[in-house]
Amino acid sequence: MAQQAPPGSLQLKIGCAGWSLPRDSSVEFPDAGTHLQRYAGRLHATEINSSFYRPHQKLTYERWGAATPTGFRFSVKLPKTITHEQRLTRSGALLDSFMAQVMGLGGKLSCLLVQLPPSLSMDMGVAPLFFKTLRARYPGAVALEPRHASWFTPEAEALLQHWRIARVLADPVLHEAGRWPGGWPGLVYCRLHGSPRIYYSRYDSATLQALADRLALAGRDGAAVWCMFDNTASGAATHNALELTRRVSGA
Repeated sequence: MAQQAPPGSLQLKIGCAGWSLPRDSSVEFPDAGTHLQRYAGRLHATEINSSFYRPHQKLTYERWGAATPTGFRFSVKLPKTITHEQRLTRSGALLDSFMAQVMGLGGKLSCLLVQLPPSLSMDMGVAPLFFKTLRARYPGAVALEPRHASWFTPEAEALLQHWRIARVLADPVLHEAGRWPGGWPGLVYCRLHGSPRIYYSRYDSATLQALADRLALAGRDGAAVWCMFDNTASGAATHNALELTRRVSGA
């Protein structure tokens, strides 16, 4: 049985993209169990990015769900076949296959992450149909990480709010409007990729304290809040997630 993560609001989920445990942080996690079980002993959420590159069997998702405590939650990234190859078009069958797999997580599936390629602009002939197709299969939290400037406009904002889709606040920020979360206000989803060196750089304590204050404010407004660290290439993500958790809890 996995160890319980420290008490905390289920509205605020802090974690990493994946659950690898770098050597310099591994001592802060329980000794026994798989990497996921040990990770879940300290952090109460994770983002599955491997689903972007390849499908996983439903049994795999079931095993991951069973390895984690009751309050643990997963966000799962949509496959690149949907976002980068089909570019959101003709996605119904692909979404059916994906949802059949991820439902293995049961109630621990808490969010879907849709990351778009930088070249994919907001097309009113494509985006509404895609969101309708997605919503027909999944009514829960959805976070969209667009990277083309056309997604940071009033028209895009209205579309996302209509379909209850949150726009990710991603760091490094690519567009001025991206300095704030957008879309549906019931979800705030932050993805920190590392800055100045993407995927590598560790965030300093001052940045994390400012982030903790900001996340607490968002939570008080009633939004569900996710903060996922994707600066995993150097192991910085785990260190940053642990420090942010301590700062949010006041420990």
